[in-house]
Amino acid sequence: MNDGCLFCRIASGDVPAHRVYEDDHILAFLDLHPIRAGHALVIPKAHHVWFEDLPEDLATRITSCAQRLAQRMKALYGVERVAMFYTGIHVPHAHAHVVPMHHVHDVTSQAYLSAGTDEYTLPPQLPDPEMAEIARKLRAG
Repeated sequence: MNDGCLFCRIASGDVPAHRVYEDDHILAFLDLHPIRAGHALVIPKAHHVWFEDLPEDLATRITSCAQRLAQRMKALYGVERVAMFYTGIHVPHAHAHVVPMHHVHDVTSQAYLSAGTDEYTLPPQLPDPEMAEIARKLRAG
């Protein structure tokens, strides 16, 4: 636990949260500033800053919890899809967002908005040689 970390303090019970799931290793609770009602965060109780540093079994546990939440959100909100993504922008503690999607741009990037919020714009495609080089570098790691 990191005493200066908001999510560690939530996990320990020092800071209140609307908990929706908890076990010995993870905690899911409602986001205070939701994209949509039901937007939940799933965190490891142990402090890990980056999602790529999570032990594989812990990352799997988080994903399995997110899947169960997504199934419940689909039934509860009548949505076709639920997004799940990791960030670490505002709180440096690995956390997965689970968001019921009522609109195609509920969880989107500025790259997809050039035609406005009612459209879905594909960003420009990279040239094939550049894609091949990127793929080669990623495989090499």
